[in-house]
Amino acid sequence: MAEDYYKVLGVEKNSSEEDIKRAYRKMAHKHHPDKSGGEEAAFKKVNEAYQVLSSKEKRAQYDKYGRVFEGGQGGSSGGGNPFGQGFNFNGQNFDFGDVGDLGDMFGSIFEGFGMGSKRKQYERGADLEINQEMSLKEAYTGVVKKLKFNTKINCDKCSGVGHFPESGFTKCNTCEGKGEIKETKRTFFGNFAEVRKCSKCRGLGKIPNRLCSSCEGVGRRIGEKSIEVNIGAGIDEGQIIKVTGAGESGEVGTAPGDLYVRIRVSRDKKWERHGDELLARHETNLIDLLITRSFEIENIIGEKIKLDLPSGFKLGDELIISGGGMPRLGGFGRGKMIIKLETQVPKRLNSKAKELLEQLKREIE
Repeated sequence: MAEDYYKVLGVEKNSSEEDIKRAYRKMAHKHHPDKSGGEEAAFKKVNEAYQVLSSKEKRAQYDKYGRVFEGGQGGSSGGGNPFGQGFNFNGQNFDFGDVGDLGDMFGSIFEGFGMGSKRKQYERGADLEINQEMSLKEAYTGVVKKLKFNTKINCDKCSGVGHFPESGFTKCNTCEGKGEIKETKRTFFGNFAEVRKCSKCRGLGKIPNRLCSSCEGVGRRIGEKSIEVNIGAGIDEGQIIKVTGAGESGEVGTAPGDLYVRIRVSRDKKWERHGDELLARHETNLIDLLITRSFEIENIIGEKIKLDLPSGFKLGDELIISGGGMPRLGGFGRGKMIIKLETQVPKRLNSKAKELLEQLKREIE
């Protein structure tokens, strides 16, 4: 037996298929030539051993005769697809089918060859979030708020492009004006062609003759941004308004980020909000209430409303005014206004007042 494949993978002769697969993963990681301490010859031998021991037919031939008789040692010599189950390299067949996290290792290698994601040359502006306080009355009516905040804004000297176009451009000698560079990298897996943006001209193919010294060619600087936000009637605590393009400015004229305004509604001294309902407690004199059977209140925006007590009204009952509450977003009507009466009882009653109340009691009964 020319080569002990079991020793190559570090397994016993009676090892199961799972044991062999697990050992292969471990040894492939250890000897991969693109890893620190890896060795190409050992990596080839590991794959050769796995090609034989992972196949029931080849393993049976190897155990009986010390070799396999189809395609030499470890499979056919024809080329394969490096993105399929395996591929051939210098006559050796490499199989990566169902080898678990080994695929992650190759993914990172291919990304290094320019076959994965590429880092952007310029950065889009970041999204921002700010809190905006408002009163319950403003939430009832809707309001336009002027917001000011510090962030990265377009450079005013170069209008956000990072250079001065009127000064002209010079052809980039690194990419010869193409804006991209083609490089061929030789790897263990073969030659890979990578096309990437030219880092010197950042893909423009030309270099500005005069960069902006104020922003150092980036096109943005730290400054104060001022915008107006239209907050619709009926907005509620914690809701968020998205203002597209009002966030941080991007580099060299790229797209800005978005602004997210989180609403904070302060508590009102008189009115309580429960969803789209408004509730208030109104103090009134008991005698006046008995005489007039009506009272007057101001709603949340100061409008005076006269309310009559309905027949059979009892102290402690709620008075409900349909459509007097908070506007519903989207213009779908309003909620209810709820009034709870809190009556004031006279501290002292003279004899005449007592007589009148006794007379009133007899009439009610």
